[in-house]
Formats: sequence, structure tokens, C-alpha cells
Amino acid sequence: METTAPILWWVRRDLRLSDNPALAGAAASGRPVIPVFVHDETVAALGAAPKWRLGEGLAALAGALEARGARLILRRGGTAEELLRIAEEAGAAGVVWNRLHEPAAKAQGRDLKRALRARGLSAQSFGGHLLFEPDTVATQDGAPYKVYTPFWRAVKDRTVDAPAPVPEMRAPTQWPPSDRLENWRMGAAMNRGAAVVARHANVGEAAALGRLGDFIARRIDHYRARRDFPAEAATSRLSENLAWGEIGVRTVWHSGLRAHHEGRAGAEQFLKELVWREFAWHLLHHTPRIAERNWRDEWDAFPWRGDNADAERWRQGRTGVPMVDAAMREMYITGTMHNRARMIAASYLTKHLLTDWRVGQAWFSECLIDWDPAAN
Repeated sequence: METTAPILWWVRRDLRLSDNPALAGAAASGRPVIPVFVHDETVAALGAAPKWRLGEGLAALAGALEARGARLILRRGGTAEELLRIAEEAGAAGVVWNRLHEPAAKAQGRDLKRALRARGLSAQSFGGHLLFEPDTVATQDGAPYKVYTPFWRAVKDRTVDAPAPVPEMRAPTQWPPSDRLENWRMGAAMNRGAAVVARHANVGEAAALGRLGDFIARRIDHYRARRDFPAEAATSRLSENLAWGEIGVRTVWHSGLRAHHEGRAGAEQFLKELVWREFAWHLLHHTPRIAERNWRDEWDAFPWRGDNADAERWRQGRTGVPMVDAAMREMYITGTMHNRARMIAASYLTKHLLTDWRVGQAWFSECLIDWDPAAN
């Protein structure tokens, strides 16, 4: 088989080289691999903080690729159009990518497959974002789970594929032209806030793996007992790295599972929290309307307040409720918010101020560097 024609790895929210099924598949083909990221409409729609954080992650990935003699090709425009253009420029045989499960991302994948196959190019997607692909987990009646506890019971003893190591990648004889990341000005909307948040961000695959190792070594034993105390450094703090795929969820799962088998006290609870992330993504996959509408239809008639002066005080961290205000200020300094504080802040906005949850969702999507469409 002729293997000189390159294959494009479409980089999405998988800014890592290890535990990356699409990249491993591309490398295993024996073809040269060209990593490509497209600044498309989904990137343009990101809020200020997640867009800045994505830019930082792309810079880290580009550096990791360069250290291995590869490059990250950057383009701006429609996903299918740009990938087809690069495929033509490079004489590529096809494109691989890891599947995402929110509505817009799924539509992108479907459209790209049609466009590639219409041109006679190969198109292959992989399941690298989750532990289990959503359509593989169902009740005895074949329906998706709607409650967490039975979902956990259904998956806790399933085999999770071992994470693949960083593959050897062949370089093409000629690299396609690329945009310059700095010209995209990914942090422009952050203004001076970027310098504040940058001191607390944990960017890139190497940093993510280091944070995981530190958590397993030093904090997992106390995780179950101390994880709900926001003032303590008792959690893994991997949310931003999982959000941008700088660490694979299989890598995290197997580290936690090893700790569990070693009898570490908080390991099972940590695995349960990983499965909460999984459960949220399965819900969004099977019920995509919850990205924009109420989970239960009867809440459509609830007289939610729209945006209001109380909500603005909530955004400013000036409600007068110390816990809520501390949570919001934590987000402005670090770009993240402790999970317990996040639930308290969200509940205060909706249950006490009776403000439509979408007002809060929009603000979190603007301010969180670990913005995750399903978990949030």
C-alpha cells in the first residue's frame, strides 16, 4: 500500500500526544501525520476565558510537537472547507479525529465525513473524549440512564482500554502553510485579566500529568473526606486539563484505579467523580436540548427572572453572602471555581434570586477556563 500520502489529525479538544486514539490511529497507518487545528465557528463562539485558555493550550501542544520534529498547522475558517483545502495542498489521503458529543460538534463531524467521502478521502473518528461511548451504555430496556447511581453501577466494573503512549510520527516531506497563533489574539477579550489568571493556570500535557501524579501521591487518601471543603487543596484540579483534553480520561481513570487496588482511601470516590463527568456527557449526547432548555418540561412555565440587578451583583461578587462572593472572586482570580462553591453559587442565583439558569450559564461560559458544555 502506498503510504507517502499524509493523513491529517484534526485537533479538537484533545491537546495531547499520549492517550490519543485518533493520533495513535494516524501514526499506526504508517503515513506522515499533519496535525491541524481550525479556528472555526465553535472557537469564535467561546467566551473570553475559555478562548484564552484554548490559545494557551494550543501553544503548549505546538511546542510539544516541535520537540518531536512535527508542527501544528493552524487555519481559520469553516472546518470542512479548511481541512479539504489542506488535504488538497498536502496530497493527504484522509482525516482522523476524536469524537465530541455536544450538538454542534457532532454536526461538525457528520458534515466533515460527508465532505471528505464526496472527495474520495478517508474519514475516521475515534472515541477519545470519554471512557465509554454514549451509545454503549444503556439500561436493560435499551434506554439511556437518567440517574447517576444506576449509571455508576453499570460502568464501574467495565474494562477501560489502557492509554496508548505517545506514538512515533512520520513528518511529511513538505508542511502546508499555517497561520500564526499570536495573530488570532485568543486572549484579546480577557484584557488585563489574562495576566491574573495565567498565574494559576496549569497548561499543557506535561503539567497535567504532573498534577495527576502529585494528586495520587499526596492527596487522594483524603479525597473522600476533604473534597467538599473549598478552602483546602484536596481535589485533583484536573478540570481545565480534562476540558481541553490535555490529559486523557483513560489515563486519569487507570491512575485512580491503581490507587484503588492499592487500598488508597479516597480512590473509589475519585473514580465516582470521573464517572459524574461521564454521566453529564452521556446526558447531553442523548438529550441535546438540555444545552439550551430545561431538563424537565414543567419548568418551562416557571416565572424565572431574566437578567436583573441582583444577577449583576452576583456576577460582581457583591451579593453580601460571603460564600457566594468568595466563589465568584475565586473564578475571577484563578479561572476556575471549586465544585462545591460552584454548586452553591449556581443555586443562589437560581433558587434564591429566582434568576433563569441560562443567565448564570452564560456567565460561567464567559469566565471559566475549564468551561465544559456538559458538566456546566
